[in-house]
Amino acid sequence: MAKRIVILVENQYQDLEVWYPLLRLKEEGIEVIAAGTGSADSYKGKYGYPITVDCNIKDINPSDVDGVIVPGGWAPDFLRRYESVSKLVKGMDDAGKIIASICHGASVLVSAGILKGRTVTCFLAVKDDVVCAGAKYVDEEVVVDNNIITSRTPDDLPAFCRKIIELLSK
Repeated sequence: MAKRIVILVENQYQDLEVWYPLLRLKEEGIEVIAAGTGSADSYKGKYGYPITVDCNIKDINPSDVDGVIVPGGWAPDFLRRYESVSKLVKGMDDAGKIIASICHGASVLVSAGILKGRTVTCFLAVKDDVVCAGAKYVDEEVVVDNNIITSRTPDDLPAFCRKIIELLSK
């Protein structure tokens, strides 16, 4: 059965943290769905690269996909304001599906209330948020805690994508 994964986007996403996984996963034959908050049909990254979304986040059912990717940049600060985003991420966690977060994306996991007792990494500026949410922070390239995959920065994207592909193959 073909695998499907959702990438959450909003304005000011970190360009590489959306496009690198999107293209890398497609290369593996994984269906990638770009989902936005509904504030627009197209969003611009921090460096101006646009993406047109396939659907609204509120229309994604966790039972229809195998995972979700939460990129960084400034987008997570917008994403976490939407109940539909927290609901999707929490639903994915409840179902034991892959939740992959990089950089500032961890703030969305904080808002979804899924970090208590988990070991994660993220961009250093979000470290206090994840610790206050009950997670153990470690400074590593990629961290896997059951169904949650986390990385720190765009430099970690190769390891981040390898882990996503590895977990999707199981």
